[in-house]
Amino acid sequence: MIIGITGGIGSGKSTIARELAKQGFVIYDCDREAKRIIAEDREVRKAIVALLGDEAFANGKYNTQYVAKRVFKDADLLKKLNAIVHPAVKNDIIVKQPDFVESAILYEAGLDEICEKVIEVDAPEDVRIARTISRDYHGEASDENINKVRARIRTQEAISNQNSAVRFVVNNDGKTDIADIVTKITHWM
Repeated sequence: MIIGITGGIGSGKSTIARELAKQGFVIYDCDREAKRIIAEDREVRKAIVALLGDEAFANGKYNTQYVAKRVFKDADLLKKLNAIVHPAVKNDIIVKQPDFVESAILYEAGLDEICEKVIEVDAPEDVRIARTISRDYHGEASDENINKVRARIRTQEAISNQNSAVRFVVNNDGKTDIADIVTKITHWM
């Protein structure tokens, strides 16, 4: 059985996944594995180069800055890149059969289709903003950075609310011990 773990930015899904891993569960981190696949899979690399040109790989390494600059200006290009990477990740998950699949874009990538259950990790907005500011903006809680995080939260909420497949929601409010949250998850399983 594969269980999806998803949640918006700053919800704490990675923290919960790490705790599950400590308990012996196999976690598939989609961000990390997508980077590995892009680096190692010749067909994926070839398709990315065909889409974005040779500059997509600088000195043999994935040129994240170049790719991000191109695809985040062009929604169609991003959709085409995702159509290359997401199926490769999905196939890798099917082969590896982990216990949990951690992904912020579980639904958008179609990964919920291979999960028997889905856990959505949530947290109050102020907690999510504080976590994201600490992680992504080195603790600089300027109005500009807070507004950027809020915008990302709103975008993700719009997508998440469209999916009724969420079967179990956990609140990672920063007050409840992560081990207690994981205990609730394992009981639910």
